[in-house]
Amino acid sequence: MSEQLTLSAEARDRAGKGASRALRREGRVPAVIYGMNEEPLSIHVEEKLLNKQLGTGHFFNSVIMVEVGGKTVRTLAKDVAFHPVTDRPLHADFLRVSEHATVHVHVPVRFANEDASPGLKKGGVLNIVAHDIELVVDAANIPDEVVVDLTGLEVGESLHISAVTLPKGTKALHADTDFSIATVVAPSALKSAEGEADAEAAAEGE
Repeated sequence: MSEQLTLSAEARDRAGKGASRALRREGRVPAVIYGMNEEPLSIHVEEKLLNKQLGTGHFFNSVIMVEVGGKTVRTLAKDVAFHPVTDRPLHADFLRVSEHATVHVHVPVRFANEDASPGLKKGGVLNIVAHDIELVVDAANIPDEVVVDLTGLEVGESLHISAVTLPKGTKALHADTDFSIATVVAPSALKSAEGEADAEAAAEGE
């Protein structure tokens, strides 16, 4: 299960671009907490701490306890806007959630047993279609990752969501489409060799 993160914040008294720029000059990031039929709460958080939590790799699939004004608000991070050049965080959105709310989160995929894939052993290349999977899950039991087993996967074969064992208590959003997670494709050298062989066979046929 994903770890619970804690983020200290302060309430924002002023809104607007000017106020936001002033906060950023002070090393703070403007943010908002919304949801659960309550008024949106404008806050700001320390940029260094936000960057540290973004660096965990679990920021978007962890419950984040935002401490503001002597109260703690249970949230999920929904969006962080970054500067197009410097990649500094410019603004963050947090969604209020109850302890056992059913939520949609993107959980990273980890591929296992590559050595048990005949296609990869032959020199095939793993083409990752989905680096994460959107799951429907209890907010108190968000998994760290989804493990995808590559055992038996041959060159040219695809692995779909229906073949993935999801963490207990979760289900994939849009699973009815049986979307692809990864495929094993032939390496360029093998493709070109096959192409040459086909061309030679065609020439001989003529």
